[in-house]
This record gives sequence, structure tokens and C-alpha cells, in this order.
Amino acid sequence: MKYLHSMIRVNNLENSLRFYKELLGLKLQSKKDLDDCTLYFLAEYDGAPEIELTDNWEKPAKPYTNGEAFGHFAFECEDMGAFVKKVKDMGYELMYGEPFNLDLKNEDGSVTIKRIAFIKDPDGNEVEIIYKG
Repeated sequence: MKYLHSMIRVNNLENSLRFYKELLGLKLQSKKDLDDCTLYFLAEYDGAPEIELTDNWEKPAKPYTNGEAFGHFAFECEDMGAFVKKVKDMGYELMYGEPFNLDLKNEDGSVTIKRIAFIKDPDGNEVEIIYKG
């Protein structure tokens, strides 16, 4: 079994493509027009799990809302400081202020510290950024 992609419906395709391509660095892998929508598959590299942005041609009168069960997507970054600067330069805001540490207790009792930040995409989906270091 191999995980392939997650699909989200977008209210504004241009805003969503800007967020996922320019801010997160994903690349358009493929695009498919269907009878009522266009699908955009984005990933870090060819063969990586993808995010499918679905752009329905007829949008509902009320914008799409997020369900209660979905939490967030997670991405790893090489340089948290550079990412935060890019977020601000592009006019986005981090959730919860600045990045913060998350102490994870391992089964053996040791602790792993992760540096994380959260941001919302243009449709309100949460994205967690985890510092690779």
C-alpha cells in the first residue's frame, strides 16, 4: 500500500496555487480537466505524495468550509528562519505567533524537541511546518 495524495477543494485557484507553489515550493506534477472541474496535482518531486487541488467550475454560493475531523498537512523545512521571513514577505501570517518547540516524549522516556509553526492556506486548511534540524 502506498499513500498517493490528499484532495482539497479550493475557493480561489490562483491564491491556492500561489500558496502551495510559491510559499511551500511544491511543483505542478499534472493537471486534468473533468466535466465539471480541473484537478491540479502538486508535489515536492515526481513520485512524492501529492496534494490535489480541485477547482470546481461552479462554486457554491457559500465558500467551502473545513470539516471537524481534518487537522492539518505537515511539511518539513530546512531553515525555519528563512521560511518565516518568506511567510511575512508574501503577506501571510503564522498561526500562534512565532514558531515554537514541541517536546515529544518517546517510548523509552527520552524527549525529542521539534521546532514547529502553523499557517493557514487561502481556504483555511492548516499547514504545519516542522524544522528538519
